[in-house]
Formats: sequence, structure tokens, C-alpha cells
Amino acid sequence: MTFTFWFEFASTYSYPAAMKLEHLAAERDIEVHWQPFLLGPIFQAQGWNDTPFKLFPAKGRYMWRDIERLCERDGIRFHRPSQFPRSGLLSARIVNWHAQEPWVPAFVRSVYRANFEHDQDISDPAVIANCLAEVNLDAEVLLKQSQRPEVKESLRKATERAQEQGIFGAPFFMAGDEPFWGYDRMEQALDWYEARMDEEE
Repeated sequence: MTFTFWFEFASTYSYPAAMKLEHLAAERDIEVHWQPFLLGPIFQAQGWNDTPFKLFPAKGRYMWRDIERLCERDGIRFHRPSQFPRSGLLSARIVNWHAQEPWVPAFVRSVYRANFEHDQDISDPAVIANCLAEVNLDAEVLLKQSQRPEVKESLRKATERAQEQGIFGAPFFMAGDEPFWGYDRMEQALDWYEARMDEEE
């Protein structure tokens, strides 16, 4: 079995999940596959041309207050971004292409902090270059690589796999074939996976 964390860089609830998951998984000795994807095509398939938090204003107002409460409860810094949603396409391409690299979780957290803590535009290559530098990576090489056709196609296929698995939002956790949606289901997903691993042993 594989424990996969499906996330979207524009997703508010993926932010606290990314900040906590690695530590919680390590406590259970669970290896996590960090898998970015794009919610845009999935929303479009549902007939939406924007995030539901903007399409449904009451839901959006609730979401902002809810994420503030969650981050305050869990000790995660949060500053509502002045622009929402911001495109995480560039970062998603980089992470998807290098999904097995040990630096991925740290880079993902750096990008999320840029957006949801420091209110920086994560669609700007200069911002992502700083995030890469934070984790001691060669930003010039990785940014150039992200524009290669095969890198772009790989992320498109990852988003198609998400759709095929029935993923409709983020964060989404696949504990083997068992689906869990939302930040509030993260620990349940880890517990479920841990129990199944114990059964296999």
C-alpha cells in the first residue's frame, strides 16, 4: 500500500495539511508520497469556472474564518492572501517531476508559507526561485526544467489520475485505495493506513 497526499498549491486547507503531515506520518513510521495536481480541470468537469469559495460567497466567508481558526488552533501562521486563488502551476510541475526527492516536503512547505503566511505571488518565478533557494536547490536549473514539454505533460497526467481516482478537492489522502478528503480527515487517514499496515505484518 501507498499513502498519497494529493494537494493543490492554491488550496487553503492543503496549507495546514502540508505543514503538519510529515511530522504526523513520521510518528507512525508512514512514508508519504507527495503528489501535486491541478483542481482547475476537476472543477471545470463539475461545471465550475472558479473555486467554489468564490462562486458561493457565503461558503467563501466561512472558509476564511474556518482556516483562521484551524491555523490558530494548530500553531500555524496564517495571513489571508490579498489575491485568491493564486496559480501554483509552476511549483506543481517541479514537485511532480521530482516527487521522489527528499527535499520535496520542505519545498512544498516553503511555497505554502510564501502564499499563506507572507502573501507572495507564487505564480511569480522569482518567488519560487526564493523558495527553491531556501531548501538549497538550484533554482535556475529547476525553473528552466519546469518548462520542458515532458514535465508539463507529466503534471497533466497526474491530474488525470486524480480524476480517475475520484478526487474532487484538496487536500485528499489515499490510504492505499481508501479515500479521505479534507484536513480534518488527515489523522483519520493516517490511523486507517497504520492499522492496515499492522494487519499485514
